Amino acid sequence: MEKGKIIYGTVTGFENYGIFLSFENGYTGLIHISELSNHFVKNVTDYAKIGDSIPCLILECDEENKKLKCSIRSTPYGEEKDAIIDHGFAPLKKQLPIWIEEKLKDIEENPKKTS
Repeated sequence: MEKGKIIYGTVTGFENYGIFLSFENGYTGLIHISELSNHFVKNVTDYAKIGDSIPCLILECDEENKKLKCSIRSTPYGEEKDAIIDHGFAPLKKQLPIWIEEKLKDIEENPKKTS
């Protein structure tokens, strides 16, 4: 296995700190949570499901133990996932105009009511 190469791995498990993968030739690997995205990652399970075959970049290869450290952070796959996952304050940014509109409507309909 060659450092810097993008290969496909099969997702075999999750921990709060990353995603575990299996590869051809008996290799196993980990995508650490810090290598999933350039954004805050709340749930590693947002990036894959058990059994998914995902492309990842090899960061380090321990040939003797057949272990890989991998990343999807700067891959097309990772960027595609980031585009559909709400990160950090993004959910609030979407919801805030809705809350403001609801509150203004409530104030209009009930001007004497104070909240």
